[in-house]
Amino acid sequence: MTEQTTGNTVVEVRGLVKVFRDFWRRPKVRAVDGLDLEIRGGEVFGLLGPNGSGKSTTLKLILGLLHPSAGTIRVLGGNPRDVRNKHAIGYLPEESYLYRYLTPREALHFYGRLFGLCKSTLNTRTEELLAMVGLELAADRPLGEFSKGMARRFGLAQALINNPRLIVLDEPTSGLDPVGCRQVKDLMLALVRQGRTVILSSHLLADVEDVCNRVAILSAGRIRAEGRVQELLEQPDTVRIRIPSLPEQEMQALLTQLRERTRQEPDVDHPSMALERFFLQTVAQESAGGEDAAALAPFLAAVPPIDAADRRRGARKKEATAGDGS
Repeated sequence: MTEQTTGNTVVEVRGLVKVFRDFWRRPKVRAVDGLDLEIRGGEVFGLLGPNGSGKSTTLKLILGLLHPSAGTIRVLGGNPRDVRNKHAIGYLPEESYLYRYLTPREALHFYGRLFGLCKSTLNTRTEELLAMVGLELAADRPLGEFSKGMARRFGLAQALINNPRLIVLDEPTSGLDPVGCRQVKDLMLALVRQGRTVILSSHLLADVEDVCNRVAILSAGRIRAEGRVQELLEQPDTVRIRIPSLPEQEMQALLTQLRERTRQEPDVDHPSMALERFFLQTVAQESAGGEDAAALAPFLAAVPPIDAADRRRGARKKEATAGDGS
């Protein structure tokens, strides 16, 4: 298994510009405008931005599907348009275009042969990927019968058929139920633990917070913010304190001291868990002891604890908070 050493530069973009022109070669849209970007090995890098911000164009430039108007791109140390480089890249587009009359097993064999995989390796890899994305029972059904969620699962398997070092995922959880979303996020984290690099573009910001080490926010083709997720979201001017619940009298005494020291009214509430974790717990309890509960166990374990989940839901205020009261 090929591994990418953490810290090595996998994608390096300098002064990247992409201008789309009309039939008469007149500039029409400046989709990417002087982009500088560095993505290191062994991380999940999130590319965020509103519609029309240049995310998809940037991904296509990194993949070598578009030619830049100006600037340089280095992917895995080489030119992204070099066919030899593409053997080490996996890609899940926002919309999967599938051969509707092929089964998942047949389609994976087809894609594997394009990468030159030998028959024994291809057979093993196909069965591993079908199990990984939960399509073992649908392995012989035509892809044309698949729901959007099942099609996304197959698209993810297809993106991994060549055992890539760099995986580019465009809206990978689109159309998936909460359990499927958790599986995909856990898979991304597992790939990173193996030393792979993942570039994730998603409109679901909670998913990005769950798995990304660093993010870049694009607008009008330029990076407006970039850095580690925790550092970008941190509010250093306030502190959040978590303590066990106290009797009313002790709580009021503590709040009085906080008011005197801070000269502000403390914000008191109870910690809450993320809706994702609550959903998974509820489903697991409903099917207690059954196969569903066993299947959900590893995903429940992977869901972050309450404080981290609370932060990811955007409720991380970091203000002075006590456990009981108000």
